[in-house]
Amino acid sequence: MEFFKIRKDIPFMKHALIFNAISFVTFALAVFFLFSRGLHLSVEFTGGTVMQVSYSQAADLEKIRTKVTDMGFQDVQVQNFGNSRDVMIRLPAQKGVSSAQQSDKVMVALKAADPEVQLRRTEFVGPQVGEELAADGIKALAMVVVGIMIYLAIRFEWKYAVAAILANLHDIVIILGFFAFFQWEFSLAVLAAVLAVLGYSVNESVVIFDRIRENFRRYRKMNTVQVIDNAITSTISRTIITHGSTQIMVLSMLLFGGQTLHYFAMALTIGILFGIYSSVFVAAAIAMWLGIKREDLIKTPATKKEGDPADPNAGASV
Repeated sequence: MEFFKIRKDIPFMKHALIFNAISFVTFALAVFFLFSRGLHLSVEFTGGTVMQVSYSQAADLEKIRTKVTDMGFQDVQVQNFGNSRDVMIRLPAQKGVSSAQQSDKVMVALKAADPEVQLRRTEFVGPQVGEELAADGIKALAMVVVGIMIYLAIRFEWKYAVAAILANLHDIVIILGFFAFFQWEFSLAVLAAVLAVLGYSVNESVVIFDRIRENFRRYRKMNTVQVIDNAITSTISRTIITHGSTQIMVLSMLLFGGQTLHYFAMALTIGILFGIYSSVFVAAAIAMWLGIKREDLIKTPATKKEGDPADPNAGASV
């Protein structure tokens, strides 16, 4: 399915050096903000108090969030738990204040607004658990990267695997750079979005690499630059359909998903937008710089050596 068909190939690789320079600058800025500002980690990573309260009717999450925030708690997470009447509240840890004191203080404020609210349970998430979650998240990210690289190396060739992984890491670091610069809360949901972007972004790279392989077999007179330009141009319509439809869904979560899905959808939005850029202008350009050629993908059959004993016609003369 195509929205449109471009008759003449767009010379993307003619400007590959400029695009790679832009990518390097944005990547360097993201790394700088990560080290200078760091990520604003959520309660799951830093530790804090988790409360579950129950209302007699559907709870107004925005009012609850405002009420708790007015008490001096910052970065409070309020979301439904199971149904519209049960609410889970995550409070960041405070120095000199125990988990029981935090929950009692919040319950006094909530009961003042609605006397029928009940505390179902309260838990304390220690910093050690948060460190374990952070370590597990890094391990999951590393395993995804290694798995993708192995898959691409088997499916194509090592140059394509390196190009795709560098492009994917480019997307991930830029997402983290945005969260570090704006000090948006980095939660487990955002980590899930980052892992999703890894798989989503590599999909577009695989499509372009597949078309490059087809072009190497189909167009014998084209050089490498022409083959890559043709592959990108011929997949633009598909790229617009895929990323456009996905972004519409993510945009609906961003606008109507509330505070719970806001940063999850924000991470996906940044990943999708930069994923388009990296697949077209970063992955393909890096593959070109690494020196991909027709012989990497098309294996010529080995010719039989003269005097081969396995050749039934060996030694025959005319």
